[in-house]
Formats: sequence, C-alpha cells, structure tokens
Amino acid sequence: MIRTLTALAFALIALPAIAAEKLTLDEISRYINSLKIVQAEFTQINADGTISTGKIYIRRPGRARFEYDPPSAALLIAGGQQVAIFDEKSNTGPTQYPLKRTPLSLILARRVDLNRADMVIGHSFDGTATTIVAQDPEHPEYGTIALTFTDNPTELRQWVITDDIGDQTTVILGPLEEIERLNNNLFNIAREAELRQR
Repeated sequence: MIRTLTALAFALIALPAIAAEKLTLDEISRYINSLKIVQAEFTQINADGTISTGKIYIRRPGRARFEYDPPSAALLIAGGQQVAIFDEKSNTGPTQYPLKRTPLSLILARRVDLNRADMVIGHSFDGTATTIVAQDPEHPEYGTIALTFTDNPTELRQWVITDDIGDQTTVILGPLEEIERLNNNLFNIAREAELRQR
C-alpha cells in the first residue's frame, strides 16, 4: 500500500466569464501550510487496478491516518516520523518505513516550500486544475508525488504517488473538512499494534 500506500487564482475574460489560472508554487505552498487538521473521504486506485475507499485524517505536521472501508481492515498511519501499514492478512504487526523516505512526507512537512531547489520537477495546468510533481531533492530515488489542485477556493483534490519501482497509487479526495482536534491515539502506531493483537 506504500507502493500502492492552493490561494485563489482567477481572471475575468471577455464579459463576466471567469476562467481558472495556473496556481503558482507560492500559492500552493501557502495553501498546504494553511492545512492544520482536516478529514475527507477518499477513493484509492491501487497499482494493480483494484479500488479502495475510506476516510483520511490529517494533522500537520507529520500525522495522517487512512482508514479503509469494510470489508478491508487495512490501515495506514503516519506518526512519530514513521509510516506503518497494517495489513488485515498479516498477524505479524505493521510494516514500517521512515516517513522521510516516502513522498507523503512532502505534504506532512512542518513547512512546505515548493520553490526549494529541485523539489518540483513538474508544474502544469489543464485549464481547470493545477498539478505539480514533487520529490525529495536529496533522495529522488524515494519516488514522486503528483498533487492536483483546483481553485476558487483552492483545494487539494488528488495525489498520485509513484514509488521507487514505478508503481503508482492514486488517491482522489472528497471535500477537505477542517476540524478542531483529533485524538493523538489515531496516530499512535504502537497503540494500534497493541489493539490489533488483542
């Protein structure tokens, strides 16, 4: 599963018609940095073509939780600088990776600056949405993340993670809902592992 695992911009044209514009890297950075505690429904298209749905909780910096809808009992938690994948078919505990070794770290960083040298390797606009492709400039071998944003208002709509062997996982987000707080236990990998062993 780890393999599988923006500010307003508009212009008036002609009469009162409104057209979207390509969001700048500064605008996208400000938007991501403004995200604190959010939740959303998601649909995930895995590298093998299977589709999963669920709910994502994000608490920046550094924390995310992907809860998958039944019949799946899979779970992905980012917390404590680690990413843990709980596979419903395994009784040996989660598979863990350092968060910094995954493209997800670019969303969860304490401060996102997409103008940082060599971080953004693609920046495009299709007339409706802006997409950036980013990587860790110090470790491009970790893979890339392509983030797609709409505007008016700016909102993250999907991302595509390409891992170190080229497999892609697409996550399509529903509307991001800001909430006041999330329980720390949602992002506690050790506690989740203990609960699943009972």
